[in-house]
Amino acid sequence: MITDYLNDIEFAYPELLFLLLIIPLLTGWYVSRMLLQQASMKVSSLKSFQNTASWKRTLRHLTLVLRMLAIACIIIAMARPQNVHEVKKTEGEGIDVVLCIDVSGSMLAQDLEPNRLEAAKQVAADFVAMRPTDRIGLVVFAGESFTQCPLTTDHRMLSSQIYSLRGGFMVDGTAIGSGLATSVDRLRASTSKAKVVVLLTDGENNGGLIDPITAKEIAKSFGIKVYTIGVGTEGFAPIPVQAPDGGIFMQQEKVNIDEKLLTEIAKETGGQYFRARDNKGLKNIYSEIDRLEKTRIEINASRRYTEKFFPFALAAMVLIILELWLRYNVFRKFP
Repeated sequence: MITDYLNDIEFAYPELLFLLLIIPLLTGWYVSRMLLQQASMKVSSLKSFQNTASWKRTLRHLTLVLRMLAIACIIIAMARPQNVHEVKKTEGEGIDVVLCIDVSGSMLAQDLEPNRLEAAKQVAADFVAMRPTDRIGLVVFAGESFTQCPLTTDHRMLSSQIYSLRGGFMVDGTAIGSGLATSVDRLRASTSKAKVVVLLTDGENNGGLIDPITAKEIAKSFGIKVYTIGVGTEGFAPIPVQAPDGGIFMQQEKVNIDEKLLTEIAKETGGQYFRARDNKGLKNIYSEIDRLEKTRIEINASRRYTEKFFPFALAAMVLIILELWLRYNVFRKFP
């Protein structure tokens, strides 16, 4: 209970706490005076003092203890203990971002750990966590595309949607044009000063109803900047393939990324193209995009103080009253 009361306590005048050094000085002076009085007593015999001890004599120093405690409470109260409550308010001008992620079967290739899709999900979730004031949406594509999550500031829900992504629930293929067009559609009504698409894929466009060049032109017309990421190692990569008997075996397939197309889309919309060959490279790419597309964030902090000196002042008053009552009643010396 006491520890809870003293939690987050600060003193307005902490230098006054040095006055507590008075207490050991006064106590030392009192003890030395008592010893001096005892040494100066001269008696011819100790018989007159035998069996004269009483509870009053035993507790005669209690008044000093009460006085020292009262002085300590007064000093602490003068230092003004306070409970501090810090309130932070984050304000900022965010941008609207759509994460457009390839979930085709080839994204299960294991040239990234544990595979391309899982690696992409992790860095996408980390990217969302780094941008608290942005509205972010999620579009996925394979042989077709659809909106997994519209633009939102509910980043906890969005991260849950990202982690739930899996392959195999759409027609297989790589419809880069359809994925980009759907992302643009999510952003076209946005009033944000900056609108960005981060498109990640591991292949070449081979599906969908919209040509990537057409989708690029639509993005340009709405002032949408597109960052493109090609994910995959050089040469061949192991991809799990289902055998006719239902088993799974690993098959080496050539990595084919249409870097020319991705570079053209990024360049003409004002973005950049990146190539991620491993997990570290993919993470660095999202960090670089985060650096390039900075939002204005202001954190206003205010502090509220709750005074905590009153209990110490009250304790000091009670101790002084108790000491005076004991001194002039219980331990009163009669002439």
